[in-house]
Amino acid sequence: MEKANGKPPPSRLCFLATLSVMFWIMIFYFHFTVLSSNPISNPDQPVPFSSISSKPQRISEAYEALELPKMKAPTNSRPADTRQAPEAFPFTRALQTIENKSDPCGGRYIYVHDLPSRFNADMLRDCRKLSLWINMCKFTSNAGMGPPLENSDGVFSNKGWYATNQFAVDVIFNNRMKQYECLTEDPSIAAAIFVPFYAGFDIARYLWGYNTSVRDAASLDLVEWLMKRPEWSVMGGRDHFLVAGRITWDFRRLTDSETDWGNKLLFLPAARNMSMLVVEASPWNANDFGIPYPTYFHPAKDADVFIWQDRMRKLERTFLFSFAGAPRPDNPESIRGKIIDQCKRSKVCKLLECDFGESKCHSPSSIMQMFQSSLFCLQPQGDSYTRRSAFDSILAGCIPVFFHPGSAYIQYIWHLPRNYSTYSVFIPEDDIRKRSVSIEERLKQIPPHVVERMRETVISLIPSLIYADPRSKLETLKDAFDVAVQAIIDKVTRLRRDIIEGHEEKDFIEENSWKYALLEDGQRTVGPHEWDPFFSKPKDGNGDSGTSSAEAAKNSWKNEQRSQT
Repeated sequence: MEKANGKPPPSRLCFLATLSVMFWIMIFYFHFTVLSSNPISNPDQPVPFSSISSKPQRISEAYEALELPKMKAPTNSRPADTRQAPEAFPFTRALQTIENKSDPCGGRYIYVHDLPSRFNADMLRDCRKLSLWINMCKFTSNAGMGPPLENSDGVFSNKGWYATNQFAVDVIFNNRMKQYECLTEDPSIAAAIFVPFYAGFDIARYLWGYNTSVRDAASLDLVEWLMKRPEWSVMGGRDHFLVAGRITWDFRRLTDSETDWGNKLLFLPAARNMSMLVVEASPWNANDFGIPYPTYFHPAKDADVFIWQDRMRKLERTFLFSFAGAPRPDNPESIRGKIIDQCKRSKVCKLLECDFGESKCHSPSSIMQMFQSSLFCLQPQGDSYTRRSAFDSILAGCIPVFFHPGSAYIQYIWHLPRNYSTYSVFIPEDDIRKRSVSIEERLKQIPPHVVERMRETVISLIPSLIYADPRSKLETLKDAFDVAVQAIIDKVTRLRRDIIEGHEEKDFIEENSWKYALLEDGQRTVGPHEWDPFFSKPKDGNGDSGTSSAEAAKNSWKNEQRSQT
């Protein structure tokens, strides 16, 4: 029975051996087939895009859609770094346009709000109400340049000269913007956003005889309209700018008292985020910037400017210095009376005294003729810090003489050289008021070759201080409009980059705004300055438009009454 088949029966040991072999075969199979495809065991194997989580995938796709530059990871990354990635900012696409070198408008696009007509065009249609004393309709003609000037005395060139009102920048700037070559209807790529509100014309209608509610109405309405726009929410208005062709004190009413001057546009919380371009800015506030008063010259072509500059170089100047203006007997701090006395006693000074009624001071031809015959033109403070006369004198190739840094040096930082001694002479007011310094002797001490160099610098500044004909555009030259727009673009671009990089101006002191304006690129802190005595504290102790500044604005309006006849 045991040997019937001739084979021994299978043993349990063989069965167990078979199971063991099968087990190890499975182990080796799993190891070489499955684990060998795991990226962890092969660091050079790329991770399939599909294995990334859905949220990072959306961010990457957004990057590609906007064609944004990838930011390099910092060498020493900080786990606590809470700064937002660049794609999180709604203005990143606008910054990206700067990198597109094939686009001549890259980084320069301007978006213009389409405001309701009550904020601009309606004011021009009702132009007779823009001033109590003069018919502003003639000054808003010709795109804001006013009526053409006759050239019977041969003082002007044959083309491009107009009887321009000194407060007409609102409409001139707006019409120049219509000719700007980089306008866009896409606010997401805009380097800055323009608000075409005629702020100067608005306040001009209501300063005399109207309560504060009427004076503030359009400003409040404008801010309400802007804050409802999606463009406003991108930066809370910090990329917005507007223009007002009047001095800043007309827009800085501190209280709601009916006797206080002006409106409160520049004190509205929303407006404090915007940039406002005015013909005179506040030294102690950060939301306004000085731009030149308009002159009588509005060239349509580059050649018109070159011809005028050459003519100013060749003129024979028979007077050492000149002054056009009226004394301020009601202002004991004014040095105008002393300047007039010095001019009268000098054989090398030309004087045009201005007073009520008919006066050569009110004749553009007489003023420009005097400036063209002078080496130096005296520019003391007007009713406020600044005067249009300073720009008329530079246009005539006459070297300006300033007596207060607030008249130009801290005002027109975009348009004038930081080194003021290259184009002007500075004689502190106290040298005239207290020390009776002779202006004639001070000017005679300047060597002739230095005078020649200064005059050439003055003449070279002419293109950037005039407003070209708003109906055309200069080809190679940058006028006052171009300079201002580029400065705003640079300001907004710096702010956007600071936001991305997490820079905060924690130590910024707004009352020292005039000092910050003078800082060089890269500087962020201010200290003692030689001009501290001029701006050591606001004139009225309130920081802005209290008694003295409001009175300055009011006096400016009174003198406008007699000068625009």
